[in-house]
Formats: sequence, structure tokens, C-alpha cells
Amino acid sequence: MTGARPTFRSVFNEELTFVWNSLRRFGIPDKDLEDVGHEVFLVVHRLLGEYDPSRPLRPWLFAIAFRCASDFRRGARHRHEVLTGETHDPADPGERADDALVAAEESNLARRALLSVPEERRAVVILHDFENVAMQDVADAFSIPLKTAYSRLRTGREELVASAKRLAKRLKTVEI
Repeated sequence: MTGARPTFRSVFNEELTFVWNSLRRFGIPDKDLEDVGHEVFLVVHRLLGEYDPSRPLRPWLFAIAFRCASDFRRGARHRHEVLTGETHDPADPGERADDALVAAEESNLARRALLSVPEERRAVVILHDFENVAMQDVADAFSIPLKTAYSRLRTGREELVASAKRLAKRLKTVEI
């Protein structure tokens, strides 16, 4: 979506899933995704006139989602909620229970490992490695020098692998 200035409606319709997944990767709980996603698109609506259509859209959106997720976490410290019960997704009748359990454990381990990476490095890893955004665009999205972006990517990857190994080892210890 580069070239002509996109409309808000087209950005919303085409990029909602991307924004939603980005917020999840930033650790926004499912129960708060709608609120934080709404905040992202309020900012997009307000700043769309400043967007440079010659640049890729997703890194710009990602940077907005990153800031909204950061703001949410800062405010979340002051909230005190009492959970009355857990909600579970309905089972898929075509999926075996043990396969579903293994997939859920792996997904949870990956999410926990990703969330253990400090936010500024996690954002670079997600945008580059998960969303396949060029490093120059990553650096531009966060207004950082290219070498800093590469440094954050390298360190973030190392932290992600170390955390995943630590969590997997802990999981194996618990299973025994």
C-alpha cells in the first residue's frame, strides 16, 4: 500500500489483523485487545494526514501499535481487577486433545519467550523477523539509526533464544 495516500477505511479494513496480531505479540491480553486496537486506530485516524505514502504502511502502523501497547502497560500497573473465571476457546472436534495440548504449550512457550525480550528489542525482532520488514524501514519506523536497529535485532534474537531454552528446560523439569 505505497504510492497514493490511503483512506482510513482502507487502512482499517486491510490492516486490522496485522495490528491485532502485533498487539498480541506485545503482550496485550486478549480481553484488552479491542480497547488497545481501538486506541491504535484513533491515533491512525488523527495522524493519517502526516503519513508519507512513499513509505511502507506496516512499519508506520507497527510503531503506533508499539506506542499504544507501551502506554497501555504503563497504565495497567494501576489497575486492579479480580478475575471471576477463565474463558476457554471451544475445542476443535477434528483435533486430537494431546495434539492441541502440545500446540498450546508450544504457543504459550513461544509467547512467553517473546514477552521476556525487552520491549524495544522485541519490537525490532517482531517487525523484521515476523513481519519481514526491511531493516531500514524498521529503523525509520522507530526513528533510530540503522546500526542501532541491527544491534537491537541481534541482541533481541539472542534474548529470545535464551529465554525459549530456559522456558523449555523448565517445562521438561516440571513434566518429570
